Amino acid sequence: MINRGYYGEFGGAFIPEILFSTIEELVEAFQDARNDPTFWKEYTDIMSTFSCRPTPLTFAENLTKHFGGARIYIKREDLNHTGAHKVNNVMGQGLLVKRMGKSRVIAETGAGQHGVATATMAAKFGFRCTIYMGEVDVARQRPNVFWMERLGAEVIPVRDGTRILKDAINEAFRDWVTNMDDTHYVLGTACGPHPFPEMVSYFQSIIGKEAREQIFEREGKLPARVYACVGGGSNALGIFSGFFDDPVQLIGVEAGGKGLDTSRHAARLALNDSSIGVAHGYRTYFLQDEDGQMKETHSVAAGLDYVGVSPILASLRQKGRVRFEAITDKEVLEAFSLTVKMEGLVPALESAHAFAQAFKELPDISGDDMILINLSGRGDKDIFIVADAFADPKWQGFIQKKAEDYSA
Repeated sequence: MINRGYYGEFGGAFIPEILFSTIEELVEAFQDARNDPTFWKEYTDIMSTFSCRPTPLTFAENLTKHFGGARIYIKREDLNHTGAHKVNNVMGQGLLVKRMGKSRVIAETGAGQHGVATATMAAKFGFRCTIYMGEVDVARQRPNVFWMERLGAEVIPVRDGTRILKDAINEAFRDWVTNMDDTHYVLGTACGPHPFPEMVSYFQSIIGKEAREQIFEREGKLPARVYACVGGGSNALGIFSGFFDDPVQLIGVEAGGKGLDTSRHAARLALNDSSIGVAHGYRTYFLQDEDGQMKETHSVAAGLDYVGVSPILASLRQKGRVRFEAITDKEVLEAFSLTVKMEGLVPALESAHAFAQAFKELPDISGDDMILINLSGRGDKDIFIVADAFADPKWQGFIQKKAEDYSA
């Protein structure tokens, strides 16, 4: 019976009865895999031969000199195949799909990185693939849509609601209920009904395992603080998991959008603006009104504008183990620009939230210490958003024009 998956008062599996047997099948397949001593080796082998793992740890020498304090290290998840941490999760779930004997995968995506990773996994394993993506995100992440389609996936723009990530999740669940016999839903983050939070965190833990070993080998000690951006929470849980038992501060950075004094943000845990509710099959903090209706969210980064957050992170926040902050779009773009010019690294706008918070806190950290930032993905996909933001006349207005062209 599905009675697991709670982290304190958060989590669970709030699902329609029709999905019960499908979820139970997934729970059993996941637990069997975890108990199989050959499974993790199969997983790490394919990640090493297909996706460049272990990803390196980079010392940010120029940024360290610029800020004049703690040494800055960067975990390079941007060097994964498909350009982000998302492939860690989808390849693991792909191995489970093979075990369950299913032939089709579906997924939701916001920034598009999870969609590209899922389409890539489907091509690798020979699965049929459908990706749901909000119409707004289809326009602002057009490069990723192009690659999903080239990889053989069907990309379906979602025109309901606010036409962003939460609406794509709703459509993916509708598809799964209709086609559960041959279809697996490759949920992209550590949210949703059990076992997804636990399962996604398990596959993403490869980040933290590597990072802890790498930085200790390099410095002979652990960092004072670890920073990661938080949308749903998978990349943060991935890197944080390597340090849960250590005296290391863990900082999750949410989208402050247009400002925390406005309604145009996606800060669920950094503010007291959210409340506990049930949606998308689990219990956590959501940005919702008094009637339980989900509020509109905003972030310059398409992957951070989700209305909820991982139940695992909600529990860790309640326990005081992880601190949450929020960074505005303006601060993100400033940190992005500085990182590009000083280190030659192009972070995804999602990841740039973590950089911005780290830069803000560096004056308070001893020069004898280190910090670690998770670079969860590269910024190729954000080229037109960045061009618009910096008013590049060659590209300004491109997103709006493409959105109009696509709608037409």
